[in-house]
Amino acid sequence: MKPSGVFVHLATVLAVCLGLAGAARAETVLRARLNADILSLDPGARRDENTDAVILHVVEGLVASREDGSIGPMLASRWTVSPDGRTYTFALRRGVTFQNGAPLTSAEVVWSLKRYLDPKTRWRCRFEFGDEGITRIESITAPDPGTVVIRLSRPAPMFLKTLARNDCGGTGILHPDSVGSDGAIRRLIGTGPFEVSTWKRNQFIELSRFARYAALPGPRDGNTGGKHALVDKVRFLIIPDGSAARAALLRGSLDVLDALSPTELAGVRGKPGVRLEINPTMDLYAVLFQTQDPVLGDARLRRAIALSIDTAGLAKAVTWGTAKGNTSPVPLVSPFFGPVQASQRRVDLAEARRLAKAAGYKGQPIRLVTNRRYPQCFDAAVLIQAMAAQAGINIQIDTLDWASQLDRYATGQYQAMVLPFSARLDPSLNFGLLIGDKAKDPRKAWSTPQARALLRRSMEVERPADRQAAFDDLQRAFMEDTPAIVLFSSSRIAAVRRNVTGYKGWPAAQQRLWGVGLR
Repeated sequence: MKPSGVFVHLATVLAVCLGLAGAARAETVLRARLNADILSLDPGARRDENTDAVILHVVEGLVASREDGSIGPMLASRWTVSPDGRTYTFALRRGVTFQNGAPLTSAEVVWSLKRYLDPKTRWRCRFEFGDEGITRIESITAPDPGTVVIRLSRPAPMFLKTLARNDCGGTGILHPDSVGSDGAIRRLIGTGPFEVSTWKRNQFIELSRFARYAALPGPRDGNTGGKHALVDKVRFLIIPDGSAARAALLRGSLDVLDALSPTELAGVRGKPGVRLEINPTMDLYAVLFQTQDPVLGDARLRRAIALSIDTAGLAKAVTWGTAKGNTSPVPLVSPFFGPVQASQRRVDLAEARRLAKAAGYKGQPIRLVTNRRYPQCFDAAVLIQAMAAQAGINIQIDTLDWASQLDRYATGQYQAMVLPFSARLDPSLNFGLLIGDKAKDPRKAWSTPQARALLRRSMEVERPADRQAAFDDLQRAFMEDTPAIVLFSSSRIAAVRRNVTGYKGWPAAQQRLWGVGLR
C-alpha cells in the first residue's frame, strides 16, 4: 500500500528537521595564521615563538603565567614552600585527564620533569636548574599519586616563573606514551584544551577540541584561568608571505591574522568585516654583539655604534609608529621600567667617532646578520647600516634564512646580529636572555662576572624595591658595557574577522585561541 500524502508530508518535515540538526552540528573550524612552520612538537626543546604558541594549546604545566605576569595554578591546585625556601610541595588537581584518556597522577609529573632535565632532551631551560642557573633541582619525588615534591639546592624566588616560561614550553606535563623508545616525541599527549590531530609540514597544523578537558573556574587569565575550546578545530595555516595572509583574511579564508607586520597594517585598517587588536608586548628587538670578536671585543666600539643609532626614529620607522624606541632590556610596559630605564641613550656622532678611534677602529667591515622572516629585523639592519656610516663605521648586512640565523645565534658564530626575542614577563628573564657563561652557552652576549652577579641578585630578592634597585644597577652596567643594543619592544597586531569572538592579545605576545569562538 502506498503511503498517504499526510505521511509523505511528515516524512519530508522529519528529513528537513534532521538536516537542520545536522547543519547545526556542523564542525566549527577557526583558521589562524603562522608566518612559518613550527620546529617540533617537543615543548621547550627545538622551538621558536610559533612552536611555543601551538604547543601551549596542547600541554600545561604545574603553574602558568597570569595576564599581569604573576603565577597562578594550572595542573597544581596549590603549593607550599618550606621555611628555608628549598622545598616546593605541589598538590595536583583532581579529575584532570590526558588526551589519551589516562588520569593525571604524580607519576607523569615526575617522569616529565626528569625527562626535561635529561641532557638528551635538549630542553632550553635545563641550564636554569643546574649549578650555574637560578638553582639546582636536587630531587623530584611523589609521596602519593596526588602530590609532587621538588627539592632545590638553594632558594630561588624565580623558580615558579621559570617553570611557567613560554620558551620552556610551560614545562608542560606529558604522558609517557608521548615518546618513542628513542626518547623523541612521537605523539604529543598533554592535558590542554586542544590536542594535535594533523601536522602537514609547511602547510598547516590542526588541533582538535579535547572533549574531556578539565577547565579551571573563572575567566581566561594569561595562560591560566578558564581555558575553554569554543570551536571543534583550530587550523594554523602556514602563510609566510604577509600580503598573501592579508588577502586570505580579506576574502574570508582566514579568521585570525596574528602577528601582522606593521607594513601590512594599512591594508587591513578600516576594511569591512575586520577589526584590529594592537597590544604592547614584553618582547625585545636587539642588536647582539659578539664580545669575543677581535674588532667588537672593545666596549668603546660597541658604545660608538650605539651612539650612532637614533633608536626612537628607528622604532617609529620599522614599526610604522606602532612601537616606541627603548634602550633598556626592561620593556616599557613592565612595572619595573623606572627613571633609570627611562634615561634613553641619545645620538652623539662626535662621541661615536671619538670612541671608535680610541678603540683602534680603522673602517674594517662589521658583518651584521639579519633575516626577512621578521621584516622589522631587516628594516632595522638597513637603518643601522646607514646611521653607523655617519660615524664612519662600516656595517655590512648578511641576510640569512631564519633557521640559519638561529643556528648562528646558538653557536655564537657572528659579529653582530639583529634578533627578536619572544616576550618574557619578568625583567630578570629579559636580562637573562643576554647574560650567561659564554663558554657553556655561546648564545649569551654578556658574560662578565659583574653581569652574572647582578643577574643572580635580581633573581634572589623578592621585595619590589630591592628588585628595582637590582634592575637599576643592571641597566647602568648594561649601558656601560654595551654587549647589545636594545631597539624596541613591539606591539602585537592582530586583524580579526568580526564573526570571531573572544580574541584578545596580551603582553606575552602569544597567540591564544582558547576562549575564542565563531558566530
